[in-house]
Amino acid sequence: VTGASFVVFNGALKTSSGFLAKSSIVEDGLMVQITPETMESLRQALRDKKDFKITCGKADTGDIKEYVDICWVENEEQTNIG
Repeated sequence: VTGASFVVFNGALKTSSGFLAKSSIVEDGLMVQITPETMESLRQALRDKKDFKITCGKADTGDIKEYVDICWVENEEQTNIG
């Protein structure tokens, strides 16, 4: 679990890169590189206020261990204490 001050979604990741998505720490935030198709799905999920999960890692390996979860919550005070 990583806490971040901000999140940047970059929708320019090429499918030919071999990655489903890539995430990296940038200063005190998180940058998530995704394909244009995933970006469109993310935008739709945000419009619809739906949870969305981005799987990061190489597309051809079964050893995927990193996810970026966007979750809508009812009460922000309970999830962001401290």
